[in-house]
Amino acid sequence: MAKNTLTTDDAREQHGAPDGLLEQANDVFDDMVSLRRDLHEWPEISNHLPRTRDRVLESLQGLPLDITLHETTSGIAAMLTGGKPGPTVLLRADMDALPMPEDTDVTFKSRVDNVMHACGHDTHTAMLMGAAKILSARQSEIPGRVLFMFQPGEEGYNGASEMINEGLLDVGTESPITGAFAIHAASNIPGGFLGLKGGTMMASSDSFVITVKGKGGHGSAPHFTLDPVPIACEIVQALQTLVTRRIDVFDPGVITVTQIHTGTTSNVIPETAMINGTMRAVSERTRTLIHDGLRRVAEGVALAHGMEAEVELLIGYDVTVNDHKYASFAADVATAISGDRNVRIMDNPVMGAEDFSYVLNRVQGAMMFLGLMPEGMDIMKAAPNHSNRALYEENYMRRGTAVYSAIALRHLGVTLN
Repeated sequence: MAKNTLTTDDAREQHGAPDGLLEQANDVFDDMVSLRRDLHEWPEISNHLPRTRDRVLESLQGLPLDITLHETTSGIAAMLTGGKPGPTVLLRADMDALPMPEDTDVTFKSRVDNVMHACGHDTHTAMLMGAAKILSARQSEIPGRVLFMFQPGEEGYNGASEMINEGLLDVGTESPITGAFAIHAASNIPGGFLGLKGGTMMASSDSFVITVKGKGGHGSAPHFTLDPVPIACEIVQALQTLVTRRIDVFDPGVITVTQIHTGTTSNVIPETAMINGTMRAVSERTRTLIHDGLRRVAEGVALAHGMEAEVELLIGYDVTVNDHKYASFAADVATAISGDRNVRIMDNPVMGAEDFSYVLNRVQGAMMFLGLMPEGMDIMKAAPNHSNRALYEENYMRRGTAVYSAIALRHLGVTLN
Protein backbone atom coordinates (compact mmCIF):
# COMPACT_ATOMS: atom_id res chain seq x y z
CA MET A 1 0.00 0.00 0.00
CA ALA A 2 2.77 2.45 0.87
CA LYS A 3 4.96 4.13 -1.71
CA ASN A 4 8.16 6.08 -1.22
CA THR A 5 7.63 8.81 -3.80
CA LEU A 6 5.38 11.85 -3.91
CA THR A 7 1.88 11.32 -5.21
CA THR A 8 1.29 12.35 -8.81
CA ASP A 9 -2.44 13.20 -8.88
CA ASP A 10 -1.87 16.62 -10.37
CA ALA A 11 0.75 19.18 -11.21
CA ARG A 12 -0.01 21.11 -8.04
CA GLU A 13 1.30 18.26 -5.90
CA GLN A 14 4.50 18.14 -7.92
CA HIS A 15 5.15 21.85 -8.29
CA GLY A 16 2.57 24.06 -6.54
CA ALA A 17 1.94 22.80 -3.00
CA PRO A 18 2.64 25.68 -0.60
CA ASP A 19 6.05 25.91 0.99
CA GLY A 20 7.04 22.39 -0.02
CA LEU A 21 4.81 20.84 2.64
CA LEU A 22 4.11 17.72 0.60
CA GLU A 23 7.83 17.21 0.13
CA GLN A 24 8.32 17.63 3.87
CA ALA A 25 5.50 15.13 4.47
CA ASN A 26 7.32 12.79 2.15
CA ASP A 27 10.45 13.13 4.30
CA VAL A 28 8.60 11.85 7.39
CA PHE A 29 6.44 9.35 5.51
CA ASP A 30 8.43 6.28 6.54
CA ASP A 31 8.02 7.25 10.21
CA MET A 32 4.28 7.71 9.65
CA VAL A 33 3.91 4.30 8.04
CA SER A 34 5.94 2.65 10.80
CA LEU A 35 3.75 4.17 13.51
CA ARG A 36 0.52 3.47 11.68
CA ARG A 37 1.33 -0.19 11.06
CA ASP A 38 2.49 -0.77 14.62
CA LEU A 39 -0.73 0.71 16.01
CA HIS A 40 -2.77 -1.30 13.54
CA GLU A 41 -1.02 -4.51 14.53
CA TRP A 42 -1.48 -3.90 18.27
CA PRO A 43 -4.80 -2.00 18.61
CA GLU A 44 -6.36 -0.98 21.92
CA ILE A 45 -9.87 0.17 22.79
CA SER A 46 -11.53 2.68 25.12
CA ASN A 47 -9.89 5.49 27.08
CA HIS A 48 -6.96 3.44 28.32
CA LEU A 49 -4.39 2.72 25.62
CA PRO A 50 -1.08 2.18 27.45
CA ARG A 51 0.85 0.59 24.59
CA THR A 52 -0.52 3.06 22.06
CA ARG A 53 0.46 6.01 24.23
CA ASP A 54 3.98 4.67 24.72
CA ARG A 55 4.39 4.16 20.98
CA VAL A 56 3.16 7.66 20.18
CA LEU A 57 5.48 9.17 22.78
CA GLU A 58 8.37 7.23 21.26
CA SER A 59 7.53 8.69 17.85
CA LEU A 60 7.56 12.24 19.30
CA GLN A 61 10.85 11.78 21.13
CA GLY A 62 13.39 14.50 20.44
CA LEU A 63 10.86 17.08 19.27
CA PRO A 64 10.65 20.44 21.13
CA LEU A 65 7.26 19.67 22.63
CA ASP A 66 5.92 20.28 26.12
CA ILE A 67 4.03 17.06 26.79
CA THR A 68 1.21 16.61 29.28
CA LEU A 69 0.09 13.06 29.99
CA HIS A 70 -3.53 12.97 31.02
CA GLU A 71 -4.35 10.97 34.13
CA THR A 72 -8.00 9.98 33.63
CA THR A 73 -7.25 8.66 30.14
CA SER A 74 -4.27 7.84 27.93
CA GLY A 75 -4.59 11.24 26.28
CA ILE A 76 -1.50 13.16 25.22
CA ALA A 77 -1.42 16.96 24.93
CA ALA A 78 1.78 18.02 23.16
CA MET A 79 2.43 21.77 22.88
CA LEU A 80 4.82 23.30 20.36
CA THR A 81 5.75 26.88 21.29
CA GLY A 82 6.88 28.93 18.33
CA GLY A 83 9.68 31.45 18.19
CA LYS A 84 7.29 34.40 18.18
CA PRO A 85 4.28 35.27 20.37
CA GLY A 86 0.80 34.53 19.12
CA PRO A 87 -2.34 32.44 19.71
CA THR A 88 -2.69 28.65 19.87
CA VAL A 89 -4.16 26.35 17.23
CA LEU A 90 -5.33 22.83 18.16
CA LEU A 91 -4.89 19.82 15.88
CA ARG A 92 -6.51 16.55 16.92
CA ALA A 93 -6.15 12.84 16.20
CA ASP A 94 -7.98 9.99 17.93
CA MET A 95 -6.06 6.80 18.75
CA ASP A 96 -8.50 4.06 19.79
CA ALA A 97 -9.67 0.99 17.86
CA LEU A 98 -12.95 -0.95 17.74
CA PRO A 99 -13.95 -4.20 19.51
CA MET A 100 -14.33 -6.31 16.35
CA PRO A 101 -12.40 -8.89 14.32
CA GLU A 102 -10.22 -8.02 11.34
CA ASP A 103 -10.69 -9.97 8.11
CA THR A 104 -8.20 -8.32 5.79
CA ASP A 105 -5.05 -9.79 4.26
CA VAL A 106 -2.62 -6.95 5.07
CA THR A 107 0.69 -8.14 6.46
CA PHE A 108 0.26 -5.96 9.55
CA LYS A 109 -3.29 -7.07 10.42
CA SER A 110 -4.34 -7.01 14.05
CA ARG A 111 -2.67 -9.47 16.39
CA VAL A 112 -5.26 -8.78 19.10
CA ASP A 113 -8.35 -10.98 19.05
CA ASN A 114 -11.53 -9.07 18.24
CA VAL A 115 -9.87 -5.65 18.17
CA MET A 116 -9.29 -3.74 14.92
CA HIS A 117 -8.45 -0.25 13.71
CA ALA A 118 -11.50 -0.24 11.43
CA CYS A 119 -12.14 3.51 11.57
CA GLY A 120 -8.74 4.80 10.50
CA HIS A 121 -7.66 6.19 13.85
CA ASP A 122 -4.22 4.66 13.36
CA THR A 123 -3.85 6.79 10.22
CA HIS A 124 -5.09 9.90 12.08
CA THR A 125 -2.41 9.39 14.74
CA ALA A 126 0.31 8.83 12.15
CA MET A 127 -0.68 11.95 10.19
CA LEU A 128 -0.70 14.14 13.30
CA MET A 129 2.69 12.79 14.35
CA GLY A 130 3.99 13.68 10.89
CA ALA A 131 2.62 17.20 11.27
CA ALA A 132 4.30 17.50 14.68
CA LYS A 133 7.65 16.69 13.04
CA ILE A 134 7.15 19.13 10.16
CA LEU A 135 6.02 21.98 12.39
CA SER A 136 8.73 21.33 14.98
CA ALA A 137 11.31 21.81 12.25
CA ARG A 138 9.79 25.25 11.59
CA GLN A 139 9.46 26.22 15.25
CA SER A 140 11.37 29.49 15.00
CA GLU A 141 9.06 30.99 12.37
CA ILE A 142 5.78 30.10 14.12
CA PRO A 143 4.04 33.09 15.77
CA GLY A 144 2.15 31.25 18.47
CA ARG A 145 1.67 27.67 19.54
CA VAL A 146 0.37 24.39 18.16
CA LEU A 147 -1.42 22.00 20.51
CA PHE A 148 -1.35 18.41 19.27
CA MET A 149 -4.26 16.51 20.82
CA PHE A 150 -3.76 12.74 20.75
CA GLN A 151 -7.08 11.48 22.06
CA PRO A 152 -8.31 8.07 23.23
CA GLY A 153 -11.87 6.87 23.58
CA GLU A 154 -13.59 8.40 20.55
CA GLU A 155 -15.47 5.17 19.85
CA GLY A 156 -18.17 5.68 22.44
CA TYR A 157 -16.05 6.54 25.49
CA ASN A 158 -16.13 10.35 25.15
CA GLY A 159 -12.39 10.72 25.38
CA ALA A 160 -12.54 14.30 24.12
CA SER A 161 -14.71 15.40 27.03
CA GLU A 162 -12.46 13.55 29.45
CA MET A 163 -9.45 15.47 28.13
CA ILE A 164 -11.37 18.77 28.22
CA ASN A 165 -12.47 18.12 31.79
CA GLU A 166 -8.85 17.54 32.72
CA GLY A 167 -7.86 20.94 31.40
CA LEU A 168 -6.91 20.39 27.75
CA LEU A 169 -8.33 23.73 26.61
CA ASP A 170 -7.19 25.71 29.66
CA VAL A 171 -4.05 27.10 28.07
CA GLY A 172 -4.11 30.60 29.56
CA THR A 173 -5.14 34.01 28.24
CA GLU A 174 -1.77 35.07 26.81
CA SER A 175 -1.97 32.51 24.01
CA PRO A 176 -5.60 31.32 23.79
CA ILE A 177 -6.80 28.59 21.44
CA THR A 178 -8.33 30.41 18.47
CA GLY A 179 -8.94 27.46 16.16
CA ALA A 180 -9.39 23.68 16.34
CA PHE A 181 -9.14 21.28 13.41
CA ALA A 182 -9.38 17.54 12.82
CA ILE A 183 -9.12 15.16 9.87
CA HIS A 184 -11.06 11.90 9.69
CA ALA A 185 -10.14 9.14 7.24
CA ALA A 186 -12.70 7.29 5.15
CA SER A 187 -11.99 3.93 3.53
CA ASN A 188 -14.69 4.33 0.87
CA ILE A 189 -13.88 7.85 -0.33
CA PRO A 190 -11.39 8.04 -3.25
CA GLY A 191 -7.79 8.41 -2.14
CA GLY A 192 -6.68 11.97 -1.46
CA PHE A 193 -10.17 13.44 -1.78
CA LEU A 194 -11.09 15.96 0.94
CA GLY A 195 -14.62 16.91 1.92
CA LEU A 196 -16.21 19.21 4.48
CA LYS A 197 -18.98 21.75 4.98
CA GLY A 198 -19.86 24.64 7.22
CA GLY A 199 -22.57 24.13 9.80
CA THR A 200 -23.60 20.66 10.87
CA MET A 201 -20.92 18.21 9.77
CA MET A 202 -21.97 15.14 11.76
CA ALA A 203 -25.04 14.13 13.73
CA SER A 204 -25.67 13.71 17.42
CA SER A 205 -25.68 10.15 18.68
CA ASP A 206 -27.86 8.95 21.55
CA SER A 207 -29.27 5.55 22.44
CA PHE A 208 -32.30 4.28 24.26
CA VAL A 209 -33.62 1.30 26.19
CA ILE A 210 -37.39 0.78 26.40
CA THR A 211 -38.67 -1.88 28.80
CA VAL A 212 -42.29 -2.87 28.26
CA LYS A 213 -43.69 -4.29 31.50
CA GLY A 214 -46.59 -6.71 31.24
CA LYS A 215 -47.81 -9.85 32.97
CA GLY A 216 -46.51 -13.28 32.01
CA GLY A 217 -48.38 -16.52 31.61
CA HIS A 218 -49.14 -19.52 29.41
CA GLY A 219 -48.84 -19.05 25.67
CA SER A 220 -52.19 -20.78 25.14
CA ALA A 221 -54.12 -18.25 27.23
CA PRO A 222 -52.95 -14.71 26.42
CA HIS A 223 -56.19 -13.24 27.80
CA PHE A 224 -54.95 -14.08 31.29
CA THR A 225 -51.76 -12.11 30.67
CA LEU A 226 -50.58 -8.69 29.56
CA ASP A 227 -48.38 -9.76 26.64
CA PRO A 228 -45.53 -7.25 26.13
CA VAL A 229 -44.33 -8.77 22.85
CA PRO A 230 -46.93 -7.35 20.40
CA ILE A 231 -46.80 -4.05 22.29
CA ALA A 232 -43.04 -3.88 21.78
CA CYS A 233 -43.61 -4.51 18.07
CA GLU A 234 -46.24 -1.77 17.96
CA ILE A 235 -43.85 0.66 19.64
CA VAL A 236 -41.17 -0.09 17.04
CA GLN A 237 -43.57 0.73 14.21
CA ALA A 238 -44.91 3.82 15.95
CA LEU A 239 -41.37 5.19 16.35
CA GLN A 240 -40.95 5.14 12.58
CA THR A 241 -44.22 7.04 12.19
CA LEU A 242 -42.90 9.57 14.73
CA VAL A 243 -39.91 10.25 12.45
CA THR A 244 -41.93 10.58 9.24
CA ARG A 245 -44.81 12.61 10.68
CA ARG A 246 -43.33 14.71 13.48
CA ILE A 247 -39.78 15.50 12.28
CA ASP A 248 -39.11 18.13 9.63
CA VAL A 249 -37.60 16.47 6.54
CA PHE A 250 -35.29 19.48 6.14
CA ASP A 251 -34.02 19.09 9.72
CA PRO A 252 -33.87 15.31 9.81
CA GLY A 253 -33.49 12.69 12.48
CA VAL A 254 -33.19 8.93 12.57
CA ILE A 255 -34.51 6.39 15.07
CA THR A 256 -33.19 2.88 14.51
CA VAL A 257 -34.22 -0.10 16.62
CA THR A 258 -31.34 -2.55 16.64
CA GLN A 259 -32.33 -5.07 19.32
CA ILE A 260 -35.48 -6.63 20.80
CA HIS A 261 -34.93 -8.99 23.73
CA THR A 262 -37.76 -11.01 25.24
CA GLY A 263 -38.95 -14.47 26.14
CA THR A 264 -37.36 -17.79 27.03
CA THR A 265 -39.33 -20.46 25.17
CA SER A 266 -42.21 -21.00 22.73
CA ASN A 267 -45.11 -21.54 25.16
CA VAL A 268 -44.41 -18.89 27.80
CA ILE A 269 -45.55 -15.28 27.49
CA PRO A 270 -42.79 -13.21 29.10
CA GLU A 271 -43.34 -10.49 31.65
CA THR A 272 -41.14 -7.92 29.91
CA ALA A 273 -39.81 -7.01 26.49
CA MET A 274 -36.76 -4.79 25.98
CA ILE A 275 -36.15 -2.57 22.95
CA ASN A 276 -32.73 -1.01 22.26
CA GLY A 277 -31.68 1.39 19.54
CA THR A 278 -30.02 4.61 18.45
CA MET A 279 -31.20 8.17 17.73
CA ARG A 280 -29.48 10.62 15.39
CA ALA A 281 -30.19 14.28 14.65
CA VAL A 282 -28.48 17.13 12.82
CA SER A 283 -29.68 19.87 15.16
CA GLU A 284 -30.30 20.23 18.86
CA ARG A 285 -33.92 21.14 18.08
CA THR A 286 -34.61 17.84 16.32
CA ARG A 287 -32.61 15.98 18.95
CA THR A 288 -34.94 17.31 21.65
CA LEU A 289 -38.03 16.50 19.58
CA ILE A 290 -36.85 12.91 19.15
CA HIS A 291 -36.09 12.49 22.86
CA ASP A 292 -39.49 13.84 23.89
CA GLY A 293 -41.36 12.01 21.15
CA LEU A 294 -39.76 8.63 21.81
CA ARG A 295 -40.74 8.78 25.46
CA ARG A 296 -44.27 9.92 24.66
CA VAL A 297 -44.85 7.21 22.01
CA ALA A 298 -43.45 4.34 24.07
CA GLU A 299 -45.32 5.26 27.23
CA GLY A 300 -48.52 6.06 25.35
CA VAL A 301 -48.65 2.86 23.31
CA ALA A 302 -48.01 0.75 26.40
CA LEU A 303 -50.62 2.64 28.42
CA ALA A 304 -53.23 2.11 25.68
CA HIS A 305 -52.87 -1.64 26.28
CA GLY A 306 -52.89 -1.44 30.06
CA MET A 307 -49.14 -1.76 30.44
CA GLU A 308 -46.17 0.38 31.38
CA ALA A 309 -43.11 1.34 29.34
CA GLU A 310 -39.97 2.41 31.16
CA VAL A 311 -37.79 4.61 28.92
CA GLU A 312 -34.08 5.22 29.51
CA LEU A 313 -32.30 7.75 27.30
CA LEU A 314 -28.53 7.32 27.11
CA ILE A 315 -27.10 10.65 26.00
CA GLY A 316 -24.17 10.35 23.61
CA TYR A 317 -22.26 12.82 21.47
CA ASP A 318 -23.45 16.29 20.52
CA VAL A 319 -23.99 17.47 16.95
CA THR A 320 -20.61 18.27 15.34
CA VAL A 321 -20.87 21.82 13.97
CA ASN A 322 -18.17 23.35 11.79
CA ASP A 323 -17.84 27.10 11.95
CA HIS A 324 -18.69 28.38 8.44
CA LYS A 325 -15.72 30.74 8.25
CA TYR A 326 -13.28 28.16 9.54
CA ALA A 327 -14.64 25.48 7.21
CA SER A 328 -14.12 27.82 4.26
CA PHE A 329 -10.59 28.52 5.48
CA ALA A 330 -9.82 24.79 5.81
CA ALA A 331 -11.21 24.15 2.32
CA ASP A 332 -8.96 26.88 0.91
CA VAL A 333 -5.92 25.33 2.59
CA ALA A 334 -6.84 21.84 1.37
CA THR A 335 -7.27 23.20 -2.15
CA ALA A 336 -3.84 24.79 -2.04
CA ILE A 337 -2.39 21.41 -1.11
CA SER A 338 -4.51 19.14 -3.30
CA GLY A 339 -6.01 21.16 -6.15
CA ASP A 340 -9.62 22.12 -6.86
CA ARG A 341 -10.68 18.74 -8.16
CA ASN A 342 -9.77 16.97 -4.91
CA VAL A 343 -11.74 19.19 -2.51
CA ARG A 344 -15.52 19.35 -2.25
CA ILE A 345 -17.93 21.29 -0.09
CA MET A 346 -20.37 18.59 1.02
CA ASP A 347 -24.08 19.01 0.36
CA ASN A 348 -25.22 17.15 3.47
CA PRO A 349 -23.89 16.17 6.89
CA VAL A 350 -22.92 12.62 7.81
CA MET A 351 -25.21 10.79 10.23
CA GLY A 352 -22.30 9.29 12.14
CA ALA A 353 -21.19 11.08 15.31
CA GLU A 354 -17.94 12.45 16.74
CA ASP A 355 -16.82 13.60 20.16
CA PHE A 356 -14.71 16.29 18.49
CA SER A 357 -18.07 18.04 18.75
CA TYR A 358 -17.19 18.91 22.35
CA VAL A 359 -14.02 20.69 21.26
CA LEU A 360 -15.98 22.61 18.62
CA ASN A 361 -18.56 23.56 21.27
CA ARG A 362 -15.76 25.47 23.01
CA VAL A 363 -13.49 26.56 20.15
CA GLN A 364 -14.30 27.65 16.60
CA GLY A 365 -12.93 25.24 14.03
CA ALA A 366 -13.70 22.51 11.54
CA MET A 367 -13.43 18.80 10.84
CA MET A 368 -12.90 17.36 7.37
CA PHE A 369 -12.89 13.92 5.77
CA LEU A 370 -9.90 12.52 3.87
CA GLY A 371 -10.39 9.67 1.44
CA LEU A 372 -7.99 6.78 1.94
CA MET A 373 -9.67 4.24 -0.32
CA PRO A 374 -7.07 1.90 -1.85
CA GLU A 375 -5.97 2.54 -5.42
CA GLY A 376 -8.05 0.86 -8.11
CA MET A 377 -10.92 -0.09 -5.81
CA ASP A 378 -14.55 0.37 -6.88
CA ILE A 379 -16.14 3.02 -4.65
CA MET A 380 -19.37 1.00 -4.64
CA LYS A 381 -17.57 -2.09 -3.36
CA ALA A 382 -15.03 -0.59 -0.97
CA ALA A 383 -15.57 -1.63 2.64
CA PRO A 384 -16.63 1.41 4.70
CA ASN A 385 -15.34 2.53 8.08
CA HIS A 386 -16.25 0.07 10.86
CA SER A 387 -16.15 -2.88 8.44
CA ASN A 388 -14.06 -5.91 9.33
CA ARG A 389 -12.65 -5.60 5.79
CA ALA A 390 -11.87 -1.86 5.80
CA LEU A 391 -8.60 -0.95 4.06
CA TYR A 392 -6.77 2.40 4.08
CA GLU A 393 -4.31 3.66 1.47
CA GLU A 394 -1.25 4.89 3.34
CA ASN A 395 0.07 6.87 0.40
CA TYR A 396 -2.45 9.66 0.97
CA MET A 397 -1.55 10.09 4.63
CA ARG A 398 1.04 12.53 3.25
CA ARG A 399 -1.74 14.78 2.07
CA GLY A 400 -3.40 14.73 5.48
CA THR A 401 -0.13 15.62 7.18
CA ALA A 402 0.50 18.46 4.74
CA VAL A 403 -3.03 19.82 5.27
CA TYR A 404 -2.66 19.63 9.05
CA SER A 405 0.64 21.53 8.82
CA ALA A 406 -0.64 24.15 6.39
CA ILE A 407 -3.77 24.79 8.46
CA ALA A 408 -1.69 25.41 11.58
CA LEU A 409 0.78 27.69 9.84
CA ARG A 410 -1.82 29.74 7.96
CA HIS A 411 -4.11 30.02 10.97
CA LEU A 412 -1.22 31.46 12.94
CA GLY A 413 -0.47 33.95 10.18
CA VAL A 414 2.50 32.35 8.44
CA THR A 415 2.56 33.21 4.74
CA LEU A 416 3.01 30.11 2.61
CA ASN A 417 4.72 30.52 -0.74
